[in-house]
Amino acid sequence: MKKDDLKSLVTQMYEDLLENIDSQKDPNKEQLVTYLQNAVMTVQNINEDDISSVEHAKLAFSNAYKEIANKTLSSYKNTNNRFEKLTKIHEQTVQSYEHQLIDMPSIKEKFNEIQNHMSQEVQRANQVIAQLSAQVKELESSSNLDALTKIFNRRALDTYLKNLCDKKELKHELHVLLLDIDDFKKINDKYGHIAGDKILIFVANMLRKALRDGDKVFRYGGEEFLIVLNRIDVNTCQEIADRILKLVSSNQLFYKGEPINVTISIGSTLFYPEDTPEALINRADKALYKSKKSGKNQINMELKNGF
Repeated sequence: MKKDDLKSLVTQMYEDLLENIDSQKDPNKEQLVTYLQNAVMTVQNINEDDISSVEHAKLAFSNAYKEIANKTLSSYKNTNNRFEKLTKIHEQTVQSYEHQLIDMPSIKEKFNEIQNHMSQEVQRANQVIAQLSAQVKELESSSNLDALTKIFNRRALDTYLKNLCDKKELKHELHVLLLDIDDFKKINDKYGHIAGDKILIFVANMLRKALRDGDKVFRYGGEEFLIVLNRIDVNTCQEIADRILKLVSSNQLFYKGEPINVTISIGSTLFYPEDTPEALINRADKALYKSKKSGKNQINMELKNGF
């Protein structure tokens, strides 16, 4: 790892650690230890020969604070809802006294003061919510990590494929795998979206286990993933795909005590010098369609000559 990369990573960790401490109401030693332990694991997983691995680590630190912002946002929304309910109660109380013969000016004045104060609090909370929402959207738009699975997202994939195709010639073969979770909609309908999210995380973790350091995995969209395998031939690509199929299908996922069997289908293709990102993905998608049509839980390959 270059000296500048190392300094940049340490700076990112330092800034995020301070932000983490500032965001906690009562920070303690255990929270600091947890952060540092997670930081050590992230740094240990860096592939020193791959600069994108360093960027991935930096984004991993920043990504954690999107979750903090979302939690803070949720807290403010709940507070806002409580204030609105109390404001309505006070309004009703004030209105009930306006038409009575008993004059209670001091009580009415006090109620009005409370109501004005609470209305100001609601307005302030709404402003904070708007600011946090804008910050979360900005973080999500600039991040290269998928918020759910913590792997590279579609934005990162588009950039990677554009740079790849701009190079035209590569010294080694490069293969692309397009993966789709079988019957994902049926699983979602039966178990709910929370189970669906757990399956996406489960598959992403299985892909990490099956891949080498130099390989890259992206969340392509929905229940689809895309893997870039570098410096391999067709036979090795087949072996890796078979290993992924077996790893996913042989590891059972449990949700609320009930086992869910998950399988995937894979479409594979080879990168050619004249490829565009669209052409590359289209061939992989054709191969994926063959796998789906042929019974799922398998791999098919689509090369430029139609094989």
